[in-house]
Amino acid sequence: MNSRIFRISLTAALAGFLFGFDTVVISGANLPIKELWNTSPIFHGVFIMSMALWGTVLGSLLGGIPCDKLGRKKTLIWIGVLYFISALGSAVAHDPYLFSFFRFIGGVGVGASSVAAPIYISEISTAENRGKLGAMYQFNIVFGILIAFFSNYFLKGFDGANDWRWMLGVEAIPALAYTLMVLTVPKSPRWLMSKHQDENGALKTLEYITTKEQAQARLKQIKEALDKTFSKESLFSGKYKKQLSLAFLIAFFNQLSGINFILYYAPEILERAGLASKESLFSSISIGVINLVFTLLGIRLIDQLGRKKLMKIGSVGYIISLAMVGWCFYSGANSTVLLAFILMFIASHAVGQGAVIWVFISEIFPNKVRAYGQSWGTGTHWVFAALITLVTPIFLDAENGIFRDNPWPIFLFFAFMMVLQLLWVIFKMPETKGVSLEELGRKLSGKSK
Repeated sequence: MNSRIFRISLTAALAGFLFGFDTVVISGANLPIKELWNTSPIFHGVFIMSMALWGTVLGSLLGGIPCDKLGRKKTLIWIGVLYFISALGSAVAHDPYLFSFFRFIGGVGVGASSVAAPIYISEISTAENRGKLGAMYQFNIVFGILIAFFSNYFLKGFDGANDWRWMLGVEAIPALAYTLMVLTVPKSPRWLMSKHQDENGALKTLEYITTKEQAQARLKQIKEALDKTFSKESLFSGKYKKQLSLAFLIAFFNQLSGINFILYYAPEILERAGLASKESLFSSISIGVINLVFTLLGIRLIDQLGRKKLMKIGSVGYIISLAMVGWCFYSGANSTVLLAFILMFIASHAVGQGAVIWVFISEIFPNKVRAYGQSWGTGTHWVFAALITLVTPIFLDAENGIFRDNPWPIFLFFAFMMVLQLLWVIFKMPETKGVSLEELGRKLSGKSK
């Protein structure tokens, strides 16, 4: 693989590290903050736990605008700034409202990064390595998740009642490093062509990342694809209904697997199973390790087996593991057995949905509408993520939760949704491996060459 393309893609993908860290670091601060400000379950769910996710919804839904107007590179730079501000602000917040505001800012960064980074990587890479390079974004997400779990574990007891402030504030260090690193990457050649008709700028980037001959060929392919599209095509004109439904459903099923439910509330879920507070945080690290290992496996296989086959494998693993987690809670099985099936669930997600979703959404829309199509898919993802996180305290709260005594029905519901996902993958999901972005645009829009 071209070393320059790899370095550039990895730099952009580091937005995923901050995404993963920022999303999960709150799990270690969850209970201390609840005790500190003594908030109600609904307030805690809306303002403390899910506020970042509502920021993510905004960032993902509107992220296509700066991606189109400012460009992919400038959007990535501003994302790093948002992460930095959020980390410091959350750490020093003196009341739940200010805390929620800074978490919201970080959420905007997360949402925008899930639009900008996958798009940028897909537009820099080639058809042969797009899956691997695009999946690096997911790898960095799970790496960030793992480091957040480690960070929370080692900072537990560091500063007594202020542990949670350190847990959240330490993110400012990688946020600053990322912002400086992304300054060095080139602008997307497809953005330069589709938005500015800048052939010289696009060719310069292409020659930097490939040979002169390949650069000329790729520029010609981009120009031909753009010549066959109308300059003011709308995402919702009816031409892209197939891509819109594909992006919606893969994002919908991603969250209806229960992945954010488990990642956000891992320590609390494991405590319900009988593990002490420190033990539950340590067990959460095992979730991060499994997530990382199987994401690497997914990255290795995504351009070999393809997106569809990985989704089938992951769906079967989801169904088995979620059904067994539900059974463990229902029957009162040993906490070690429960943890084993939770880890199987994480592995199934990492090798399937986790490896595929960002790559798949970023490659199914044509160049002209890719940024807004990515916003549609990621917006769907984050709306459902926020809703699930919002209602979780209503179900799990020790005093008033609907399933406060035993949460087994929640896991059986998620298992049923994964049966539906498997049927969708088998009958409706197309394979996209090894096809150029321009050819995919024509194929999914029902156009001939």
